[in-house]
Amino acid sequence: MQSLDQFVKCKLTFYFIKEFNRFLTSLPSSDPMTPSPVPSSSSFLAWQRHLSGERRLSPKTLEAYGRDVRQFMAWLGASPDGDEGIEKLAKLKPVDLRGFMASRREEDVGSRSLMRSLAGIRSFLRFLEKEGLADASALSVIRGPKLGRLLPKPVGPSMAKKLVDPAEREGETREPWILLRDAAVMTLLYGCGLRISEALGLTVENAPTPERDTIRVLGKGGKTRIVPVIAPAIKAIEAYRAQCPYELTPKSPLFRGARGGPLSPRIIQLTMERLRGGLGLPDSATPHALRHSFATHLLSRGGDLRAIQELLGHASLSTTQIYTEVDGAMLLKAFEAAHPRA
Repeated sequence: MQSLDQFVKCKLTFYFIKEFNRFLTSLPSSDPMTPSPVPSSSSFLAWQRHLSGERRLSPKTLEAYGRDVRQFMAWLGASPDGDEGIEKLAKLKPVDLRGFMASRREEDVGSRSLMRSLAGIRSFLRFLEKEGLADASALSVIRGPKLGRLLPKPVGPSMAKKLVDPAEREGETREPWILLRDAAVMTLLYGCGLRISEALGLTVENAPTPERDTIRVLGKGGKTRIVPVIAPAIKAIEAYRAQCPYELTPKSPLFRGARGGPLSPRIIQLTMERLRGGLGLPDSATPHALRHSFATHLLSRGGDLRAIQELLGHASLSTTQIYTEVDGAMLLKAFEAAHPRA
């Protein structure tokens, strides 16, 4: 009898909580920072689970797509409960999408951001279409904005070597192990072509050693690849590990912050800013530029394009092919500077 009473109390409590939440969501919000409404919490969350689980998109892409869909629904004037949003998406016309893109353009949103917004909206609409909740035919007549061809801006070989040399920072009042740590990270970016998130995602047990000159890298979309590690990078990591004041257990992050926690990418970005100021490098000399330099310098020395694609973790060869244009542009610039009749 007591268990029955507890069961009834639980059911009543759940009912009142549910009704109270429904009452709260029906109230108009005066907070300008309240997130834009989404078409339906269930369909929206199901779409996000689809992108994360089946499509294996990165958390940042997932966040950007969600934000783009919210902005689109806010522009449509969808109601917070989601029912009106579904109805509007079911009747969506090309003029609606064009109007949204035009309004974003008036806000000085760049072409690449607009292209990403369109990709997010397209993904959501097609997901709803498969669920029988919307019609994605309006997308067939919408063209994305034209994108300018942006070539990567690598750092020259001599400057790249200086960027990864801890001796270039001898005048800084920083602890020696921190200088060695930063040098080890940037050596991985330039010597192995890693993204900064990939380098900082390494654990102690996955770190390269004199006995193991390859690492398993977790890249975009949760894809893993095996990357060889050059001897200078292994040496730089060993020097850092010997000086690191914190215990480096097998499962812990390899690179530590000043207080012992995981190293933040921002620290490496700030280090790069100080170095490029001292070396007179342009603002394009970022940590990611070291990855560009890795690919460009390999290609200029006869590296195979397919092999470079595998090393970088590019899903498509066309992404890697852009470095052939960089290499050609560098050769043309050298020719114009050196040839007497150029």
